[in-house]
Amino acid sequence: MATSGSSDFNLNAAEIIEEAYERCGLELRTGYDSQTARRSLNLLFADWANLGVHLWKVEQVTQTLARLSSSSAIATYPAGTITATVGASGSLSVGETITGGTSGTTASVITKPTSTTITITIPTGSFTAGETITGSSSSASTTISADPSLVDVQSSIDILSAVIRRSGVDQQITPIGQAEYLHIPNKTTQGRASQFFFDRQITPTITIWQVPENSTDQLIYDRFIRIQDVDSAIDNADIPFRFLNCLVSGLAYQIGLKKAPQLVPMLKAVYDENLFNVLLEDREKVSYSLTPAASYLKVT
Repeated sequence: MATSGSSDFNLNAAEIIEEAYERCGLELRTGYDSQTARRSLNLLFADWANLGVHLWKVEQVTQTLARLSSSSAIATYPAGTITATVGASGSLSVGETITGGTSGTTASVITKPTSTTITITIPTGSFTAGETITGSSSSASTTISADPSLVDVQSSIDILSAVIRRSGVDQQITPIGQAEYLHIPNKTTQGRASQFFFDRQITPTITIWQVPENSTDQLIYDRFIRIQDVDSAIDNADIPFRFLNCLVSGLAYQIGLKKAPQLVPMLKAVYDENLFNVLLEDREKVSYSLTPAASYLKVT
């Protein structure tokens, strides 16, 4: 018997919802049924963000660090990319503060990817489309086309690891907590960064120490980001095929809580088993070894 020759099976949101309803012994009948199921799907994704790192939602970000004087040095960067489209950026300087002439909003220039785009730190306030922005040190002026989006930064859940790259050589930097960063006596000390503090706010930031001593070092980090929303019935879920059955089981459990409470114990048991299996599989399968430090070795 011939096989199909295909391995691209997938389900869109409508099919996931239909399957979940059927597992509850129900039929999808109204538009509201579909709407409330999509809401439950997105809440399920939010819950999954608390279960650990999903390998397919890890991405690497590279940011060039900017050096200023110790009194005004940039040490805090968005955990992701904020891009502003401007009329021209040639006269603006990397590291300087830009101020909106109408809104009074401020941010600092991180890089200039093109002649008409800049990446910036998290704005203090909101820019107004069409307003003039002025650089603090260059006094250069240009216009901003729209308030930059914070969506990419706000999708960051955690920073897994980070390095500083200088002249093509990477050096690991270590994470520290809020209290540890607070206790650093001189936060404006310049040098090659050795530590970073990930501030998990709604719009998260990365604060590095020591403050950059040049404008060529690069901060490279792996971040764990959120699963994309399901906004319409034709959307596919932002998951690998290995998670499809678990997603349907989880949605069936959520629907059961609202429409079939008598089935909740059974639906939860199935979901818990499926969830355990996929989380056990979604991991790096590499060798792991422990080597005792030399101080613990005793020769007799």
